[in-house]
Order: sequence, then structure tokens, then C-alpha cells
Amino acid sequence: MSPTIAVLALQGAFIEHEQRLQSLGCTTIELRQAADLARPFDGLVLPGGESTVQAKLLHDLGMFEPLRQRIAEGLPTLGTCAGLILLADHFRTLPVTVRRNAYGRQLDSFRTESKVAGIGCVPMTFIRAPYVESVRPGAEVLATVDGNA
Repeated sequence: MSPTIAVLALQGAFIEHEQRLQSLGCTTIELRQAADLARPFDGLVLPGGESTVQAKLLHDLGMFEPLRQRIAEGLPTLGTCAGLILLADHFRTLPVTVRRNAYGRQLDSFRTESKVAGIGCVPMTFIRAPYVESVRPGAEVLATVDGNA
């Protein structure tokens, strides 16, 4: 049976995440309101977008604390771009310090490839992307770009 992955669908690049997960054989559900949290899911994706807006919407919709608690209890979670910031700065469930917009403005966007531990070479796109400035116990760096995690 394929895993069911919930994708936060309040704002940002959630459709792209859903499409990729589905191409890998996963079932996806969208989290748009607190009632969606009652549906069973095996993992969570927090997509890119605007982390401040996403955090505000999560609070306004009563979804913030239930999601934070599930992540803290071990729900497998992937955060990309704004999702990384949500995990580190808002939920405080990822023991890292994140530097927002670390790669510059939108005009400074770029594509590259990097080796990811256990996977191999992976294409990566950086659009006003954050990077991890420091890692505390409980987090493991799987890839770096230009010396940044």
C-alpha cells in the first residue's frame, strides 16, 4: 500500500509537491482547514512560499499547534524553503538556525546539482532560498551547496 502524504495547501508551491509525490506512487491529501487534520496520513510536506503568511494562516485556522505537536511526536516531515523556516523558526521542531533569503533576491535564482547522502546527485533550484547556518544535535546535514547546508 502506498503511503499517504499530507501537503500543506494554504499558500505556496503545494501543487508541485503533490504532483511529484504522486509520480513516486504516493497518495496525497491537501491540508486546507483544521478538519483535514482528522484524515489519516503517513507524512507531511510543508512547501515553499511565504513562511510568515503560512504561519499566520496556520494559527488563524487552528492548525498550528496540532501540526506542531504531530511533528514533535515524530511525524516524518519535509520542509522546502518556507517549510524549512516553518520547521526551524515557527514550529521549533528542527534543531537548526536558518538564514532567510540567504542566496539573494529573485534575480539571483539558480539551478545546480549536489550529492545527497543515500540518494546520489540531485538537481536543485534556489529562488530566494534559505540555508542552514548552524545545526544542533538531532539534525543531520544530507547535502550542501557552496559549503552551505
